[in-house]
Amino acid sequence: MDFNILLSFAVATSILAISPGPDNIYVLMQSIVNGKKYGLATVAGLITGCLVHATLVAFGVSAIIKESDILFFVIKLFGALYLLYLAYKVYKSSDELSISSDNIPKKNLSQLFKQGFVMNVLNPKVSIFFLAFFPGFLFSETISTVIQFYVLGLLFMLVSAIIFSSIAVLAGSISDYITQHKRIGFYLKWLQIIVFVGIAILIFTSEK
Repeated sequence: MDFNILLSFAVATSILAISPGPDNIYVLMQSIVNGKKYGLATVAGLITGCLVHATLVAFGVSAIIKESDILFFVIKLFGALYLLYLAYKVYKSSDELSISSDNIPKKNLSQLFKQGFVMNVLNPKVSIFFLAFFPGFLFSETISTVIQFYVLGLLFMLVSAIIFSSIAVLAGSISDYITQHKRIGFYLKWLQIIVFVGIAILIFTSEK
């Protein structure tokens, strides 16, 4: 087992979780408008939804890896190209962070959990991202690939839960900091691009 690969995976996940995206911005807004516990309920729903995608990828990709070296190469190529595409989309996007709590409806904890869960499970981009992201971080030649994908999935969920929960708890301070430091969006944007490109290279050069 290569713990350095798991550490690299955790670091990459941390950077991606911190970088502005629809999920963490949604958590931030719910926390600002409704309060910390409502932001945490949203986080719980989002993270629980990740388990569904991790399961689909674990069994689907593991079967493909066992089936054919060519198919595994196709998955690697697809994953690398998809991550490069994400890097390009980030590059073309604005580096200005917009924090607006207008038109954010108030909901109870149960509604926010369900909405976070449904937002995640019904988003095909999450499964595609897992499919692109996970194969490059297989960390053992002896452990079942299904188990490895589940370990990666649970690590992804743990790291994301810690960061998203921190965003919920510190929502007010984060909002003030973003308002006062306009350049933070620029730095987070390029950090995200570097991570996507780096992971794309890692995935394409990884071996079965």
